[in-house]
Amino acid sequence: MLTLLKTNDPNTEHPRMAIDTHTRPKVAYFCMEYGLGETLPLYAGGLGILAGDHLKAAGDLAVPLTAVGLLWRHGYSKQWIDDGGVPRDADDTRDLSAHLSPTGVSVEVPIWDRNIRCDVWRVGGFAAAPLYLLEPVDESWITARLYGGPAEHRVAQEMILGIGGVRALRALGLEPDVYHFNEGHAVFAGLELLVDRLAELGDVPNAFERAHAAVRERVVFTTHTPVEAGNESHGIDLLLRLGANRGLTREQLVAIGGDPFNMTVAGLRLARQANAVSALHGHTARAMWKNVSDAAPIGAITNGVHVGTWQDSSVRAADSEAELWAVHQRLKCGLIAEISRRSGVHLKEDGLLVGFARRAATYKRSDLILRQPERLAAQLREGRLQIVFAGKSHPADEHGREILTNLIALSHQFPTSVVFLADYSIALSQQLTRGCDVWLNNPRRPLEASGTSGMKAALNGVLNLSILDGWWPEACEHGVNGWRIGDTSEHTDVTLGDEIDMTYLHEALENEVLPAYADPAHWVRMMRASIQMAQQGFSAARMVEQYVNELYRESAHQTLAVG
Repeated sequence: MLTLLKTNDPNTEHPRMAIDTHTRPKVAYFCMEYGLGETLPLYAGGLGILAGDHLKAAGDLAVPLTAVGLLWRHGYSKQWIDDGGVPRDADDTRDLSAHLSPTGVSVEVPIWDRNIRCDVWRVGGFAAAPLYLLEPVDESWITARLYGGPAEHRVAQEMILGIGGVRALRALGLEPDVYHFNEGHAVFAGLELLVDRLAELGDVPNAFERAHAAVRERVVFTTHTPVEAGNESHGIDLLLRLGANRGLTREQLVAIGGDPFNMTVAGLRLARQANAVSALHGHTARAMWKNVSDAAPIGAITNGVHVGTWQDSSVRAADSEAELWAVHQRLKCGLIAEISRRSGVHLKEDGLLVGFARRAATYKRSDLILRQPERLAAQLREGRLQIVFAGKSHPADEHGREILTNLIALSHQFPTSVVFLADYSIALSQQLTRGCDVWLNNPRRPLEASGTSGMKAALNGVLNLSILDGWWPEACEHGVNGWRIGDTSEHTDVTLGDEIDMTYLHEALENEVLPAYADPAHWVRMMRASIQMAQQGFSAARMVEQYVNELYRESAHQTLAVG
């Protein structure tokens, strides 16, 4: 049951809602990264931004959720382009002190052959559910950079998140009903709970099975990665050497995560329920993990975005179609000015502006629209069509760096109409998803688990042109609130699939998108339909409400029954 509360705060969901206080469970939310704002760079990409939106919506809804993460002093990275057109990386060493308050609490995490003392910080300055971050005191190199270092460092980071996170909550006097592991990084928290339960049971028959069953009733798990090879795994010997097993035997570790120890498999076996992040991803995930014995059932809760963060307040307030168009043109002019400031390229205000901003990954096919330059050449040179790209690669990902280098080189072929913007960030994402006319998304189906940038664009009347992947099959009304590229085919032949989708993309652009843009009245009606679709179905408020009703609340009920 939801109670609607009126609010004039532009930074919260609109309208503001609160979960029924009589049945709400206390939730501990574990995630490796959080994207709450531009001034707190503790995120790498979509997972972190989603987690930040989850906390903001939980705060708006008054859900008793407490989040746990790690304090990354050097963030992920800042990227810039050198004179040769190659992306380079530098540490993000911004002062984070304005957002951090000491709690006076510290915990010890046994790693290698010693105890690592970790301070616990509380994050402030954002309208969101409480977030606590752990930082090793004398071994700060462990959490210096998000996703940095070899496998041994990654396991140490995840031990601090999981083992340290459970201990930090207890030291703070917080005892949750439900532990939510957002991705496999947090599963060592489940091992900590398992070992604690074993200690409580003592020497009784079937102690491990009974402890495992008790832990599962308190854990829910979200999987995000629809490619089996992309799901993290570690050798059993490495876990034993670092002490991640927490005293569990090799056989018990294998029973949880397999050999090698797969973090997603462990999450599925430690949880009572699991979820994918879109309906299509649910089908993919169930097929992918169907052979994992004793896995939690995998449902689907489609991601959502925080309206107050991502929708421009002027768009939200626009009453008429004329006003909405005027607001959009103002936002577009602001984006064009920012593009000019960053790149020196002066785009046209009356030309269709297509945006593509993603993490640099092969399956996302950043350059698909540019692979047939002869079809675009005339429109690009005349300024009828303009494209702005943005993105960031992992500092150690040479292939991702190559993707960005190729995009930069392609922009040089059309220097007045194709632009690449470096150092993708929350602030730049807000400008792009408000100021473009069209948001392009062309992954290889079904490899986009959900995607949220298109939701942000849709909230601002920026029309999606997308492959039917991730969230878009649930939202698309072709020609009404955006357009689909192709159909629901999935191609095992990557080269052939790229050729087919490239043809569909150009046909949609030439025959539907550009003609629609030539009819402003029709275009602005589509903008309004896009906004309504996103507000009603793809907000973080809807997402968190689903988590409470479908995962958190049922799990909390089971916890009480077991206890």
